[in-house]
Amino acid sequence: MEYRINGEGYSLYISYNNSVIEYESARGGKWKMRLRPYIQFSDGRRAEFPLPAETSARAAETSDDVYAVYRSFAGSNVTVSTRVSAEKTTGDLSFEVRTEGDAPGEIEFVAYPSPWEPGCESPLYTVLPRMQGELVLPGSKLTVEKGKVFERTAYMPMFGQTQGKYSYLAVYDTPCDASYSFSSGKAEPLWRTSLGTMRYQRRMLYSFLRGDYNDIALRYRRYVKEKGQLITLKTKAAINPLVARLAGCPVIHTGITVHISPDSRYYEPGNPEHNDHFVSFDERAGQIRLLRKKGLKKAYTHFDGWGVRGYDNLHPSPLPPSPVAGGTEGMKRLMDAVRECGYLFGIHDQYRDYYYDAPGFTLDEARQNLDGSHSHNHIWYGGHYAYLCAEKAVEYVKRNYTLLARMGIEPDSSYLDVFSLAELDECFNPRHRMSREQCVKYRRECLDYLTSRGIIPSSEETLDCILPSQVLCHHSPFNAQDLENGDVLGIPLFNLVYHDCVIIPWTGLPGEAGGSGLPQPISTYLYAILNAGPVYCPIDADENTIASVQEACRISERLMYTPMLRHEFAGSSGLLQRITYADGTVIEADMEKGTYRVEHKTISG
Repeated sequence: MEYRINGEGYSLYISYNNSVIEYESARGGKWKMRLRPYIQFSDGRRAEFPLPAETSARAAETSDDVYAVYRSFAGSNVTVSTRVSAEKTTGDLSFEVRTEGDAPGEIEFVAYPSPWEPGCESPLYTVLPRMQGELVLPGSKLTVEKGKVFERTAYMPMFGQTQGKYSYLAVYDTPCDASYSFSSGKAEPLWRTSLGTMRYQRRMLYSFLRGDYNDIALRYRRYVKEKGQLITLKTKAAINPLVARLAGCPVIHTGITVHISPDSRYYEPGNPEHNDHFVSFDERAGQIRLLRKKGLKKAYTHFDGWGVRGYDNLHPSPLPPSPVAGGTEGMKRLMDAVRECGYLFGIHDQYRDYYYDAPGFTLDEARQNLDGSHSHNHIWYGGHYAYLCAEKAVEYVKRNYTLLARMGIEPDSSYLDVFSLAELDECFNPRHRMSREQCVKYRRECLDYLTSRGIIPSSEETLDCILPSQVLCHHSPFNAQDLENGDVLGIPLFNLVYHDCVIIPWTGLPGEAGGSGLPQPISTYLYAILNAGPVYCPIDADENTIASVQEACRISERLMYTPMLRHEFAGSSGLLQRITYADGTVIEADMEKGTYRVEHKTISG
């Protein structure tokens, strides 16, 4: 059971007897797999793939394919079918796996294909899409047991590795139920069940190339573009002209009303001023006008806690506006003041946490687990909550923004909390059964509905699957805990792919350290400059602060529609960094000295 495929510029060798796959490419170097794939069962058993019961090969016009069928997994009736395919024109590989016969809840995940190992002695660098991005250095002790795709462990459904001058990009072509493990330099794809079983065929793509993590990112950008999912800010602005007004806008993020339920983990017995307080709509309007007088020329505002009982309460039914803060008329006056200053009026909203005391609450609309139970929590201010099924969220979004418009309140932007951060939900309620892939569809449908009303759609962080429908995020941070270890470097991997597709604000001002997931004493303000992103502006900012805010935002405005081409560590410490943009602009930031340099160029031709 051995197969050799010699294509133009590449060769592939598969030995099922020895569980070995070797690949060599003139463009992508040498790589090999030596570990057996396996199934992890929910009862704790781990069953490696046995010798295949059947194998075959087929030469098609576009690819050379090798098939295998596996049976006899001890204690299970599962059958696994695989296909390894080499594309003749590019030498790219795909690995497909279909698992059949599993009972609901029987399997935890299927690990296929095995991790690649380098075929030469060069040090192995790994690129992981954890949050903004990580470069894992050779010999790192970093371990990721179950890094779920489309959570903070993987903003994007990809990873990559580099040995010497050669690299590969790995892409989850069926990403919604995917995850990975990483340890000792080995990155291993894992496939989770969907609605309790493996259900459908899973597919990994591997592209082999010369270059480093920049080339891996740009190759993934090409993949997204080929899929029709690279929706740039220019395109989003053509659909909704308000998007163009975000160029160069700092973010003013502040709140109105706070009520913390005794059931919430944030509740402080004996401290009523902590648990209940507010700032009126009119007071916030006065602060906004004062910022304009101090010289803040443009801004995007984001108001929390505008609902009847304040921040993170009663969702998905927060209406009417907070009566203690001034009610509907007060909120309208705030909206008018924001617009009089030439700013954009944005609000916080929430359609995942489903509060028990929300009007009309019923568990029938909540996300249901496989065993019929309903998950619940009580972390946030409003106390006990379940999770609203995303199919139902669409109905609430449409209702609420219709009612707001009838009140005369039509925001310029709305932030639908956690849709671009929280795990993709499954729902087993037979009346609104929902897979993770359908959850993506419904979350995007909520954001697209805002766009249809001329409202800028925003959410918390930056999940690849949500991004085509998202314009703005709260932040897209680094993983501070890993960066403290010294054997992992933060890289703007997500920005290398999507800089011109989403606006990513950064927290921090000159002289401040930390924030946005960066360890002390690194300046997040310098990262904003380096990544050409806007910054947050305090609502009580003085003239000096406003000047610094507007300095960063001018750079962001110039490069808002410009792709990022290359990131470099210019010094051995990793504290001197350089980014090149598609228009020729080069930005260099020295995190140790606290300085930066911007060189604008224009690429001819």
